[in-house]
Amino acid sequence: MDKRKHDKEILHLAVPAFGALVAEPLFLLSDAAIVGRLGTAQQAALTIAGQALSTLIGVCVFLAYATTAAVARQVGAGDLRHATRQGIDGLWLALAIGAALIAVGIPASPSIVGFFEHNEYAVEYLRISLLGAPAMLVVLAGTGVLRGLQNGRVPLYVSGGMFTVNLVLNALFVLVFGWGIAGSAWGTVTAQTGGALVYLVTVLRLARRHGASVLPDWRGLRAAATSGFALVIRTVTLQATLVLATLVAARQGPDVAAAYGISSRIWLLSAFVLDAVAIAGQSLLGRHLGAGDQKAAREVTRRMAWWGLYASCGFAALLLAVRPWVPGLFDADPVVSALLVQALLVVALIQPLGGLTFVLDGVLIGAGDMRYLAWAGVFTLAAFLPAALLAAGHGIAALWLALGWWMAVRLLTLGARARTGAWLVTGAAR
Repeated sequence: MDKRKHDKEILHLAVPAFGALVAEPLFLLSDAAIVGRLGTAQQAALTIAGQALSTLIGVCVFLAYATTAAVARQVGAGDLRHATRQGIDGLWLALAIGAALIAVGIPASPSIVGFFEHNEYAVEYLRISLLGAPAMLVVLAGTGVLRGLQNGRVPLYVSGGMFTVNLVLNALFVLVFGWGIAGSAWGTVTAQTGGALVYLVTVLRLARRHGASVLPDWRGLRAAATSGFALVIRTVTLQATLVLATLVAARQGPDVAAAYGISSRIWLLSAFVLDAVAIAGQSLLGRHLGAGDQKAAREVTRRMAWWGLYASCGFAALLLAVRPWVPGLFDADPVVSALLVQALLVVALIQPLGGLTFVLDGVLIGAGDMRYLAWAGVFTLAAFLPAALLAAGHGIAALWLALGWWMAVRLLTLGARARTGAWLVTGAAR
């Protein structure tokens, strides 16, 4: 298979994945732009509660990633009924975990927020947002099913619809009805619930078409939870790094916390742009390995690495060009604006590291190499800890340099694994 055909396959999956992924950081950026009109305290609250919520939900990202890889392998092996059945198991697991998050998270919200900094606005936002946890997780699982089936269009349409509804409702609830930060939370919960319903209907139709049962299968649920355990460890280490970074920022005062919150959302925007290529890798690698084609898997990996590098360098150049005008989009006060301009310089410079890191991470997830990713995550978290301690109290630029070091260590560990070829395991299941 030549480079042009690989590029066509990558673009076929990466372009809609980019559109779908970019909706999530745009959710956060639009929320920040609207909540910023309420004041610095509310902006800092959104940073703290948003990080807490992202951590709780982010741990469950295996519902998307592991599902994509598992379904894609079945597609490569030609078994669409089994592929759909694995996706349904993921949806049931998402609903169960979402219910548990509501039961545990809402009463624990003050303690969760207090881990960062006492902020009543953050507690209010987190409690409301947790009501949408089942919907958020169903969206993750449903996205994984369709991407595994090589369908990126439906996730794109759903994400675009969710973003539009979220933006309209947030503006209405916060700026017109005067509900404060609670209005932002209710707008987001409503948008996520609508997206989850679309995924449920879509997967039910696929089940009917391919003759797959939609009833809970306890053996399948147990297998889905077990297969995702190593990926949970990998994700926990990533989230722990981001939580620690937010904690370092919050302990330096509301101005640094607000500037870090905005800059981290912009970084997440770039991360999701790069993750679009990684998601293409999850789908294509799973399919090629399921079909037993190691050569195609290697060729696709090389092409995606170049795509990731090109995309990250392009985003870095764009960010450097527009960073003087970014603070105005969030109505930031002069102190926060100055800190934000400093942070965005470092965010731009570390982009190439992220370009390669996200691609290699997606490749190894698509190959089902979860155990290595778990150990690599523990190692990179350990490498970040001393950097975070050195950055504490030295400003926002030092904090972002510490995150750049973390990204570099991730790249080294993932690159070393990719060169070995030990992850090239073929067959319908790893």
